[in-house]
Amino acid sequence: MGLRPHRSLASSTNRAKPPVGAARLELSLELEFPYSLDILGPPEDRLMPSLETITETLDAFFKIRQLERDPAFSRFVPYVYNPIGFDWQAFFEPDFVTRFNGLMIRGAPEVSSVYCVAFPHEDILKVFLDRGTPGDLLFTHHPIDMRCGDPRGKWAEGFRAIDPSLLAQIKSRQLSVYSCHAPLDYNREISTSLSMAKALGGLVKGEFFPYGNGFAGVICSVPSISASDFAEKLKQIFGVPYLDHEGQLPESISKIALVAGGGDSVAEMQSAENAGTQAYLTGEIHSHIDTDTGRKKYAEMKSYAARTKMALWGVSHAASEFLVMQQDMAPWFKTRFSVKAHALPEAIWWR
Repeated sequence: MGLRPHRSLASSTNRAKPPVGAARLELSLELEFPYSLDILGPPEDRLMPSLETITETLDAFFKIRQLERDPAFSRFVPYVYNPIGFDWQAFFEPDFVTRFNGLMIRGAPEVSSVYCVAFPHEDILKVFLDRGTPGDLLFTHHPIDMRCGDPRGKWAEGFRAIDPSLLAQIKSRQLSVYSCHAPLDYNREISTSLSMAKALGGLVKGEFFPYGNGFAGVICSVPSISASDFAEKLKQIFGVPYLDHEGQLPESISKIALVAGGGDSVAEMQSAENAGTQAYLTGEIHSHIDTDTGRKKYAEMKSYAARTKMALWGVSHAASEFLVMQQDMAPWFKTRFSVKAHALPEAIWWR
């Protein structure tokens, strides 16, 4: 599917009018949160919100119930848990096991702290267990871990089950887990790709990469910048020691395609190139997952990279999806509710 003009979203009666640029991104947040913590009163004077309130607010904001099943994790949650004999359908919340988004584990009824993460890596879960008190919430993009490989190192296994012993500890400690995957990729107020656009000072012109009930990718204009300076900027923004690069290095870049996570789709790259972009930025520009499908996608991508005129950059799957947690979701929780909110980065992004 080709580029969709961003302004077309305004015609939908079911969606809020989307941001159309950096200034509009800021305005959108101000309109969504027209109050400050001072107006609500000092934190010590406010009651802790209930898990029910937070869950209902998240469900409504991300329109969780409008997506029948997550396009990825409706396949991959059973894929990782069934072979190890873990009864995930009995362990996780009833609505989660049909939609694969929303409240996954229900803890104590009052929430004091929220921890925002991209993947529930075992090291992240150990931090959550160490710091969390009954009722605290883990807000995660993926409901299971993912090992995506290292472009300068080893290939990896892909999706990975959370150790059932860690899940049991989370439940016994009365902690909660909420996963928001596809709806966080295509929401037009806060999303993984919009966070990337905002960090890069981009003006959103259109959208691409159909996913779930929307589009996961955005097309942006940015102030003209050299390819080398743009690459350095990416390393700083995403906190990665190096980038995965294929394709060309244009003399200047002023129009870019952004899609967080696994953007290694040749068809969508071609769509972005047809729209006149000089650079394509994603988490993974090609697969380093050691499976037949991963190797096939890698070969397709290498063939396309040899003929494209764009620069193709990857910043790692997890790092590309952590930015929204750090930049948008943690502040969203702090502003919306009387809670402490923390974004927990991974120690190693390329893994």
